[in-house]
Amino acid sequence: MAGASATTGNPSLAQWWSRFDDPLLSRLVVQALAANTSVQGAEAALRQARALRDVAAAALLPTVGSVASAQNSTAGGKSTGNRFQVGLDASWELDIFGASRSALAASEATAQASAASLGDVQVSTAAEVALGYLTLRGAQARLAIANDNLASQLETLQITQWREQAGLTTSLEAEQARAQAEQTRALVPALQTSIEQSRHALAVLTGQPPAALSAVLAEAGPVPQPSDDLALSLPAETLRQRPDVRAAEAEVTAAMARVGQAEAQRAPKFNIGGSLGLNALTLGALTHGASVVSLLLGSVSLPVFNGGALRAQVRAEQAAMDQAGATYKATVLTALKEVEDALVALRGDRERLAHLRLAAEAAGNAALLARQRYGGGVVDFQTVLDTQRTQLNTQDSVATATVDLSADHVRLYKALGGGWHPNAGEAAAPTQAAPKAPRP
Repeated sequence: MAGASATTGNPSLAQWWSRFDDPLLSRLVVQALAANTSVQGAEAALRQARALRDVAAAALLPTVGSVASAQNSTAGGKSTGNRFQVGLDASWELDIFGASRSALAASEATAQASAASLGDVQVSTAAEVALGYLTLRGAQARLAIANDNLASQLETLQITQWREQAGLTTSLEAEQARAQAEQTRALVPALQTSIEQSRHALAVLTGQPPAALSAVLAEAGPVPQPSDDLALSLPAETLRQRPDVRAAEAEVTAAMARVGQAEAQRAPKFNIGGSLGLNALTLGALTHGASVVSLLLGSVSLPVFNGGALRAQVRAEQAAMDQAGATYKATVLTALKEVEDALVALRGDRERLAHLRLAAEAAGNAALLARQRYGGGVVDFQTVLDTQRTQLNTQDSVATATVDLSADHVRLYKALGGGWHPNAGEAAAPTQAAPKAPRP
């Protein structure tokens, strides 16, 4: 999102990542908007589209050129003289039937679509960074849970080994405790791998080598969570600010203009041209004593026979317009679906997380009671194993559901347009406070 769009868009969506109250997340998003390679490519495409729009605008104006020539003539092997000439040539195609104006309208709409596509890339990049950051924090939280449960299971293993040495139990319980501890220990390298891969993905998203953020993201942090009322308070009309919807709309406008351009190509073309120059027999005489030569020419041309190519071109552009209309409709329907899906997921995951937290609290209490009663010989060892396994699973589920809930907020912000505004500034610069990364 460009600086202008971030400030002129919906205030509930502008810089939505700051609402997670995580300075590191905000810094990563700003850096990605400045240095992400996809964003830079979309910026270059926008510059190209605007340059082509200027080319189309220039076709409405007269063209003026300069000419200079020197001529030496011979006859019968003898020089008959020199001739020097300088002058200006001008030509202008009168856009009576609107071919050039239609071409300009198509180029302008294409530039608008390119600007919206840049916004879509920026919105998607910010969401990718946020989701990657949430995945990282979730994996770190799950790793801490696995290590805590592993420590508890190792204590239980130590108790069973002591009881086995004292002859109070068999080696079966010790092996069962060891098996459960090793299963939990096996989770650790998998989670560490996920953490490293998330760091690499975030580094690439911010335009850096994969290992660039290892030190910055080495320390574990909590999973950022916005306020419960933020996402649901967003007005539904912000859907109209989705950049992909605006891009599809601009493509329809461009296709309509191309139909008009193709129709105008079948009409006559009128040209006015002329030249004004100086003609002299010597180079020095061009400045004084040269004769003035002028020419004015008007012409008209009309396509008579082209094998139906112009009519076929009109049909092709009309078919392209129909395709653009179908794409626009599909984009709007997809946008509506994404918003509804995000709202449904948000409600469901919020309720799910509340129940999982209650379950994790109960599982923790059950595991503690089972260990105490096992020490007193009240319950068997299988009860201890079951409660410890349940405790690990519920705590891990709470961490996963917490990430899912935050991710639902991110997807909803993205589905509603991510703060992009169609009236963003012409410069399309990255978000304020983000230094522009040098281009390779």
